Amino acid sequence: MSKVFGFAGENDFCPGGPIYTNHKEQNHFLSISRPVDVYFPLRKRSRISAPFVFTEERFEQKKQASIEVLPDECLFEILRRLPGGDERSACACVSKRWLSLLSNICKDELCSQNESAKTNTQVKSEVEDEGIEGDGYLSRSLEGKKATDIRLAAIAVGTASRGGLGKLFIRGSNSSQGVTRVGLRAIARGCPSLKVLSLWNLLSVGDEGLSEIANGCHKLEKLDLSHCPAITDKGLLAIAKSCPNLTDLVIESCTNIGNEALVSSASNVLTKVKLQALNITDVSLAVVGHYGKEVADLVLTSLSNVSERGFWVMGNGQGLKKLKSMKVTSCVGLTDTGLEAVGKGCPNLKQLYLHKCPFLSDNGLVSFAKSAVSLESLLLEECHRITQIGFFGSLLNCGANLKAASLVNCLGMKDLKLDLPELSPCSSLRSLSIRNCPGFGDGSLALVGKLCPQLQNVELSGLQGVTDAGFLPVLENCEAGLVKVNLSGCVNLSDKVVSAMTEQHGWTLEVLNLDGCRRITDSSLAAIAENCFLLSDLDVSKSATTDSGIAAMARSNQLNLQVLSVSGCSMISDKSFPDLVKLGQTLLGLNVQHCNAIRSSTVDVLVERLWRCDILS
Repeated sequence: MSKVFGFAGENDFCPGGPIYTNHKEQNHFLSISRPVDVYFPLRKRSRISAPFVFTEERFEQKKQASIEVLPDECLFEILRRLPGGDERSACACVSKRWLSLLSNICKDELCSQNESAKTNTQVKSEVEDEGIEGDGYLSRSLEGKKATDIRLAAIAVGTASRGGLGKLFIRGSNSSQGVTRVGLRAIARGCPSLKVLSLWNLLSVGDEGLSEIANGCHKLEKLDLSHCPAITDKGLLAIAKSCPNLTDLVIESCTNIGNEALVSSASNVLTKVKLQALNITDVSLAVVGHYGKEVADLVLTSLSNVSERGFWVMGNGQGLKKLKSMKVTSCVGLTDTGLEAVGKGCPNLKQLYLHKCPFLSDNGLVSFAKSAVSLESLLLEECHRITQIGFFGSLLNCGANLKAASLVNCLGMKDLKLDLPELSPCSSLRSLSIRNCPGFGDGSLALVGKLCPQLQNVELSGLQGVTDAGFLPVLENCEAGLVKVNLSGCVNLSDKVVSAMTEQHGWTLEVLNLDGCRRITDSSLAAIAENCFLLSDLDVSKSATTDSGIAAMARSNQLNLQVLSVSGCSMISDKSFPDLVKLGQTLLGLNVQHCNAIRSSTVDVLVERLWRCDILS
């Protein structure tokens, strides 16, 4: 018997080693009447209640046979010999003790067919079971109070025989019994097929838990860490060394992750990198610029310790040749010099999004545009030092690939009288969006009409300084035909613009948004009904349209609207009911919110009659 219970060396009951490196960790799982130290013999005999049997010679106490009397090491040997995943899942439901044991059995610790006797049926069943294990197409998500070690253990056991766990998302934290290294160890041992792991706001998960994942999940491809302050460079280094397939790395607000971890991670074949609110310096950006040879998508946000030099070195590192998309937000280190270097060092950059870059000016934007010959999309948001000179200069210098340009909340935009020489138009630009730039007015729109003749999608939202005189030249110079037009919040546009638009572009127009255009009346709806046969989405919310305008559209036999919004049109009443019913033959969505002249009973009948249409009221 001494050999049977020899727990050291080659005679271990479990060849995989002890389940717990610290015997106190079982308390995360177990809730039983007596303390049990896994892989240690019982130090005290359990007290067992049993009936007393009277005989002439003595009282004889008989023990009740129970598998629960066995120590954990014996149960472990039994459970690892179960024939298939369904049996393991069923046994995991017996108790927390059994669940904890099963969740800590590695796949290579399960007995093979040769180690335990099986019938032919059992052998066939296990072969079929193994065929679907490890594929990793299952996805599981835990949030808030549900994010516990117990649930992770159940996931580890339950998904093994049902395709294997491929994606795991853990959001939030359970303040009393949150996720710890014990739960992640269960995932690491039971889910070797894991490819995507996302950990958000987990205060109790540190380097040890991440190391468990690194040791067991070598197929990991995407790692997303957000607000995990206990994770340091050490944990990320373990992932970098053990997960060669890691291509997608997102690190956000993990205050203890610095340059060292990113330097090591760069040795992987990363294709997507997101770094947000980290204490990294110019060194990390230099490493990304030098070693990020496969990086195609780069996001840098709130990197307060990165200076102009970091962006300059990153651009000149000559390693970002495959970079296609770059987003920089709230990085004071991005200056004219750094952006110019990025343009020169990233020849395949197609999308650039700059948000809250206070030291970027016209000179840097134009210099970048001259170098970024592959640029297809440019978005500038809250870059207040950018003026019309920089914006139009970038359009003229970006080359023949630029298709979309956007300006959002750029307060530096002011109408300037620019005497530009005869310039080649930006014929590649198809989409232009100017939102909430109060200084962008008629003078700027005149330049748009002159420089952008191939526009198809135009968004001018919240531009109160734009009038008919500024927008009409845009309509006249657009050669390709407008498809989507958003003029929401342009309070100084009138029916004259809509009439001209429908006459010149009614044959291509599909989406028209006039939300908040208070000078738009029934005349515009009549022009739309007469000319816009392809129009599918119309929004005239908070305009001056009335029942007569709805009637004009209902009389059109060629109008095929799918979405109509008249929210806040106080002059549309119950009289429009039959016309709305007729329009509803093609409508899939109708918004009549805040139309106070339409009674609720009328809306109820509309809902009943237009059963295919989603109605907001």
